[in-house]
Amino acid sequence: MIRQRRHPAATQRTTRLEAFTDGVFAIAATLLVLDLTQHSLGEVDSNAEMWAALAGMYELFLNFGLSFVLLCLMWMVHVQQFEHVARVDATTVWLNNARLLFIVLVPFATNLTTEYSEWLAGRLAMPVTFFLAILFSWLQWGWAVRQRDVLLPDMSQDDAIAYGRSSLSALIISAVVVVLAPWIGSIAFLLFVLDGPFTRLLRGRNS
Repeated sequence: MIRQRRHPAATQRTTRLEAFTDGVFAIAATLLVLDLTQHSLGEVDSNAEMWAALAGMYELFLNFGLSFVLLCLMWMVHVQQFEHVARVDATTVWLNNARLLFIVLVPFATNLTTEYSEWLAGRLAMPVTFFLAILFSWLQWGWAVRQRDVLLPDMSQDDAIAYGRSSLSALIISAVVVVLAPWIGSIAFLLFVLDGPFTRLLRGRNS
């Protein structure tokens, strides 16, 4: 349990929150591989059949790769943001917990999208899970900006807002992915390659 300071206006240091968050991201990324290890190749009697069986797993490999890369990108954003966060309050902790709720669901959602891609709910499982995780990441930074004097004492208001454009960019792209996924499946996640240019565009327009 995170120890509370006695003074009602005091806030908590970030060390334990960052350690907990890093652990959750690492476990979620590791659990993704279970879909691969639990998949049976069936009867294999030749090299040709082996290659054919592996090729038949393309959707597993695709969704595994997409989820792993997106988890890594979200963790990188978390690390970069907390380089500037001096301390956290209760609201920040619970917004972070809400984000982690959906991070731990990523392996389950990835499996649903792979196994039940013929159904709408299956195709939406991964996109909606990532959208909600990114939403709470954006809300968390937005709260930090509102409490900048306490949580981000070394950043100016303009820099704090501009820095949050990476989360906003990812949020917008993830919303588009949710809309497109029922029609084109996991391929919609490739829109995240536009995250960098879109972030720079948003920062430029709001600088």
